[in-house]
Amino acid sequence: MKAIIAAVTIIFEIGAATQGTAQDFPVTVSHAFGETVIETRPIRVATVAWANHEVPLALGIVPVGFARANFGDDDGDGVLPWVSKRLDELGADVPPLFDEGDGIDFEGVAATRPDIILAAYSGLTESDYATLSRIAPVIAFRDGPWSTVWREMIRLNAAGLGMASEGEDLITRIENQITDVTSRYPEIAGKTAMFVTHLDARDLSVIRFYSANDTRVGFLEDLGLRSPQSVLEATVPGRYSGEMSAENIDIFSDLDIIVTYGGSALFDAIRANPLTSRLKTVANEAVVLLGNDPVGTAANPTPLSIPWVLEDYVALLADAARKAE
Repeated sequence: MKAIIAAVTIIFEIGAATQGTAQDFPVTVSHAFGETVIETRPIRVATVAWANHEVPLALGIVPVGFARANFGDDDGDGVLPWVSKRLDELGADVPPLFDEGDGIDFEGVAATRPDIILAAYSGLTESDYATLSRIAPVIAFRDGPWSTVWREMIRLNAAGLGMASEGEDLITRIENQITDVTSRYPEIAGKTAMFVTHLDARDLSVIRFYSANDTRVGFLEDLGLRSPQSVLEATVPGRYSGEMSAENIDIFSDLDIIVTYGGSALFDAIRANPLTSRLKTVANEAVVLLGNDPVGTAANPTPLSIPWVLEDYVALLADAARKAE
């Protein structure tokens, strides 16, 4: 029964899109590997890599297959909670899930017989792109692997679906939600933050961090935070991460908040280490520790996860901001 409802939903949404937008087919989408031409409006939509399926779902289309979640999946069913909720809203069952533990599941994708493959946020290689293109037209990233911000993910994938206008409406709704929540936490505005990659409590000799090119850092900026000058200067152009020897940690004296993955044991190690403990951020305990859970997962923002965890994430950042004052 759910499958029937889902099919009706897809037909209804596509019909509405046809009447409500001026976007006609064929559609051409430019990306890092050239141009993809979609001759007719796609009905069977497959997605690969992280979160691309959230764009068609948000726009009312149930994909015929998408990647199994490999982080933050509390119940182990391969589907994150905000995706489960959206599938329930659309009256749809979970479609086939592609296991990408060893890379793109080309056979699994082909078995779904897609009309289009969405991969705007991904790490596709040119070889991956060529192989997928033999299955169906592919929407790839525009600038570089894993660097597509959530707005661009929506724009690229929605364009491939012939729903560019609906994609812009979705972006506006999410931006309004962000504005509504952050307006209640003015202490965040203007604070500097560094998103540190997974630290090893046994070896704190190198501090690795995400650069302004990474979507996690971009999301912090969406929420009113900014990257300190020290992080910007330590970032290699075009890279989404950087690193610094802990011996030079005083460089980060302009830092107010640290966001990272880990628990209390990690923070205890950071505070006990003679180098990392010199950071005023550590002394102030202005540190946000994220786990392998929905909030930690959604720190890398996606269209459906942002509304789901926004209030909780901003509250954590605001608590750290108050400690930084």
